[in-house]
Amino acid sequence: MPSIPAVPENHSLVLAEFDCLDPLLSALRLDSGRLKCTCLAVSRKWLALGTSAGGLHLIQKEGWKQRLILTHKEGSITQVACCPHDEDFIAVTTSQGLVVVWELQLERRGRPERVSFSWEHRGQNITSLCWDTSSLRVFAGDSGGKVSYLRAGSSKLGKGSTFVIFPVQTVTTVDSRVVQLGYQDGRLLVSSLSRCYLCDTEKEKFWRVGNKERDGEYGACFFPQNRGLLVGQPPLLYCARPGSRIWEASFTGEVLSTHQFKQLLACPPLPLITYRNEPNYNPAQKSPQSLAFPKLLDQNLLTWTDSAVYIFTPQNGQVLLWTEVKDLVDVAVHRSELFCLHGSGRLSHLSLLPAERCVERLLRRESWTLAAAVCCMFQHAVASSRARKCVPLDRLEHLKAQLSSRTHPELINQLEEVMAKLEPLDSASSSRRSSISSHESFNVLDCGIYRVISRRGSQSDEETSSLVNHSTSEEERLKEFSFMQEEDQVDHGEKQAIICLHFYFYRVISNIILVSSFVKKTTEKINTLQMNSELRQQPEYKECRQMDAVSNVTLYSEETENDSQIQDPLVLLEPVCLREALLEWLVVLERVLGPADLGSAPAADSNLDGSGEDRWEQDYLHPCSDHQEPAEVVPEETKDAPEPGGKQVQCENKRTTDSDTVAPCGNPPEPVRVVSPTPIPSDLSADLTELASLYTEMSCFRNQKEVLGCSAFLRRYFFLLDQERVRRMCLLCHRVQPDMMSSFIEAMLELTQSSKVVEIIQKGDLLKSLRSLRELQAWGAPHLLVHLHRLYEKHGEAAVRSFSQFYPTITPADVITMAQQSHFLPYLDNLVQSRAEEHRLSFLQSLLEPESLRQDWLELALTHDAPKNCDTLTPDGQPRWHSHCFSWGYGRLLSLLIRLPADFSSKEKMCETCRSHGYWTGYLYLCKELQRRTEAFSSICELDDISLLEEPDGVEPQTLDEWKALIQLSHHHCSVAESQQVTNGSSLTNGSAEREGKISPESLSLMLARSAGPDRALAVLEECGVQLALSPQSELVCELLRVAEKRQRAIIQTMLERCDRFLWSQHA
Repeated sequence: MPSIPAVPENHSLVLAEFDCLDPLLSALRLDSGRLKCTCLAVSRKWLALGTSAGGLHLIQKEGWKQRLILTHKEGSITQVACCPHDEDFIAVTTSQGLVVVWELQLERRGRPERVSFSWEHRGQNITSLCWDTSSLRVFAGDSGGKVSYLRAGSSKLGKGSTFVIFPVQTVTTVDSRVVQLGYQDGRLLVSSLSRCYLCDTEKEKFWRVGNKERDGEYGACFFPQNRGLLVGQPPLLYCARPGSRIWEASFTGEVLSTHQFKQLLACPPLPLITYRNEPNYNPAQKSPQSLAFPKLLDQNLLTWTDSAVYIFTPQNGQVLLWTEVKDLVDVAVHRSELFCLHGSGRLSHLSLLPAERCVERLLRRESWTLAAAVCCMFQHAVASSRARKCVPLDRLEHLKAQLSSRTHPELINQLEEVMAKLEPLDSASSSRRSSISSHESFNVLDCGIYRVISRRGSQSDEETSSLVNHSTSEEERLKEFSFMQEEDQVDHGEKQAIICLHFYFYRVISNIILVSSFVKKTTEKINTLQMNSELRQQPEYKECRQMDAVSNVTLYSEETENDSQIQDPLVLLEPVCLREALLEWLVVLERVLGPADLGSAPAADSNLDGSGEDRWEQDYLHPCSDHQEPAEVVPEETKDAPEPGGKQVQCENKRTTDSDTVAPCGNPPEPVRVVSPTPIPSDLSADLTELASLYTEMSCFRNQKEVLGCSAFLRRYFFLLDQERVRRMCLLCHRVQPDMMSSFIEAMLELTQSSKVVEIIQKGDLLKSLRSLRELQAWGAPHLLVHLHRLYEKHGEAAVRSFSQFYPTITPADVITMAQQSHFLPYLDNLVQSRAEEHRLSFLQSLLEPESLRQDWLELALTHDAPKNCDTLTPDGQPRWHSHCFSWGYGRLLSLLIRLPADFSSKEKMCETCRSHGYWTGYLYLCKELQRRTEAFSSICELDDISLLEEPDGVEPQTLDEWKALIQLSHHHCSVAESQQVTNGSSLTNGSAEREGKISPESLSLMLARSAGPDRALAVLEECGVQLALSPQSELVCELLRVAEKRQRAIIQTMLERCDRFLWSQHA
């Protein structure tokens, strides 16, 4: 990741997207092409979504639960507005010009009721809707300039109120379309395409705001002055003007000043903080912006265009922030929440908050990379003393520990620079101890481990209602303290073994990594690793007993003997020699970190002499001779502490495994170890991870009989492996070794058992589970994949259909390893259809890794939700009549698959697959691509549909020879069909040779006559030897074509003569 530039210090607020509303739209069926969200409104309690089918969905913001759906038969919903002072009322407009006021009656548990409606704007497009701030009155403005209001009756007033009729009244009619309405303190603000008007609705007085007209969509709003010393002052008016200008006017309509934001907007946009992509801040983007603000809202004077959101501070005329948000259609605001409707129908939920609060919320959601990027981008905000309440030093240190030094070295360096600049909250609490004590409390368990009880969750009441508690898990909070306790309890002999293992291989790793890059064929460069100096300098290691020192000297001599072998160029550049070096390393690994029952025998020897190697060969290469593996023994003194062998459990979901995972003599596979049996220093852990991952890849991809198979190695040493690297390896070798993925999933299931997301999944609420998993996406693919595995086992196909929202973290290759084929196809179809139509083909091509997936997916789509072969193929394998008209369940996906770029052999294979399954549309297309046009014409004659000869999807003859061949094929087909009808009889009436849509020599002759002329068409018929008597209708068509051809020739001749005369006149 490149260096992240810091934003200027005058920017301290950000727009951030924490929640994903895609699962909500998917549950409401608003993510399809047929049904879309058209408008939205928001209040303290509700999120209201209008749809193109006339439905109004009321979503409770707490928990995102759908409470009501209100239907309208008068057209699609165009505007919706929630009553600001009574959330039991909501106003809706439809495309036919109807205004409806609903009373929800939720307090009395009654059914929603239409309390008022108005047809005053029938036939007009209602463009704006606004509530009275003190009474139940709704204002509406339409495209014709008419503004009216509708009083809403209420059942709360009793039955007597129904005797009073509140008529609809027209307030005014302005000169052009109404852009925006606003109401405050008895006055209505109307913004049209040309002017702004202020109306006193009680006294029926009208004022124009300003004298200059404008032309375009410009919004206007009231800005209440009810804070600080301005309490009791009348509100101000803000009206948008061309050129990024905004008028500030008094409550009487008098223009007080003009704010010019064109030059102030010559600053780079602040990035949108979202889980969808990494934030990108470009300081060089500085160009003035001349914009038209279509609407203004009174939340710090917020406005937007179709590509960005702008927030101004009207008190000092400054730009608070502006952020690029693509494809905006509408924005609804409640306090610091923004709900954005995009052109594609997608919804996004944004929050305006200080940068340090954004970091705090990202840390709770464990979005480590995104939180670190915000810290580096807003250094001034995070480093300030007031930020210590939200982001104390210990949380930043925890954040730094979560970042990988391999993938984010630059980000870690920048974060360290930010931490060096931190200002303490005050002098009394500047130390880290006081920072921890202000947020943590401790108690000591019986085993001696310090347990940390976090109180960070109480810092913000706003987060207490979140669906998932993203505070640090108990296991992670115990990590720092339990590690120190375990270090004190570990025997010195084990410490010395760890040191020897490191000392023996610290030079080996630096050389083997070079071969790793050769084997993986990547350009990754890994610096030479050196032994940690802290291990050399720790006094406790220097004070080891004499026996440990002798063991150390023995292993050091072994390292000296093997150093020349490791530096051999054959080891550096030859995978075979690398394999031999890894096998030597495996012996030491088994002795030091292997299971107790396997490592006890070689552990008795202090060096690798000949007898030790023979014993190792006997134990591992011939385990079935006279040896039975005993169960792993757990020391008595460690019963209260975590098990030395780590968490070892059986697979949660039974999967079939091959001989690699099944233990010798037919025993069940050994348990997966996800925790190291002994504490490993961090610098040694990285080296061992590289070696272990390299061994797994070598044993997996070379497909040779190893001393320890790849699947068995994965189960035994999973705690050493890089999870993401293993996941990619399992995907690549899934066909050859499917047990690798099952072992990987089993290990990840055990590793994530303590996650709080598991509790949510077990509760069975699919929507909540998807939301929590969407927030989990920043953790990486392995953790997300295993939770999706749990979700699929819980909900089946309903869950897998929603997995497309997790792309690209989870790819189709991941899903196909866990889901049934019949469930995978809906997922793939939803994933492809979620892209714009012009991008679907290229997107589908990007998913083909490897290329062989094209053929696999094609066969899947042809065998699921497809017509039966007996309906599309005759017994002799020929197309049945009109069988191309059958609908295919995954026809859209099939049409994309056959159009994907491929080599000649792949297209031939796809063509034969389409033919064998009777998918004639794809078969004809591929025949056209492969220039097998004669086969295509023969199939078209069998299908008997002349539309298949028309472009752009058909195969149209291009030469006279092709026309002759097609006419002959049609003549032969018609002769065979007539003979079969005479022999067997037919239920079809064939009273005319010219049947509409049928293929016959006569219909083909007419097609040829339209393109080449009737005389040429009849000549071709004679050349083909087809004796044909044209019907009267066909003869009339030919005669008309002759007349049209003569007229066309005459017109062309006349035009040429006129051009000739003109040119001669110019020459003279």
